[in-house]
Amino acid sequence: MSEPFVKDSAPSSLSEEEDIFIVLCTSGFENIPSARSALMFASLAASANYRTILFCVQGAVDIMIKGAIEKNEKPQPGVPTLAQRLDEARELGVEIQCCSQTMANKKITGEDLIPGVQVAGAMSLIELVNRAKGTLSF
Repeated sequence: MSEPFVKDSAPSSLSEEEDIFIVLCTSGFENIPSARSALMFASLAASANYRTILFCVQGAVDIMIKGAIEKNEKPQPGVPTLAQRLDEARELGVEIQCCSQTMANKKITGEDLIPGVQVAGAMSLIELVNRAKGTLSF
């Protein structure tokens, strides 16, 4: 039997006039290059004046846990780290949302997440994708 659905705490204030861009990330520490790419493309969209939302599901949620990047990524010379890409995205205003059902399945709470990361339900993602000017998936 699956876990009960978790309440969505992400704001649902979407303006029809906003240019929204969604980056869906399922990749976590099992595929760090894809997770870095998701953060990079989210940053690019934000720098192009899109309201950019990085929606994390499955393994990507693990990356958004406080202290997880430092514990799980070995920096490589000449390659940006997840922490660098995450800082860049946040500085550019990328909003980060984590799937509430993934969190429930993994027993992760909102308090476990990096400050500023929001909990969002599946319907939030569907609504966002429906209104978005574009989406990418990693």
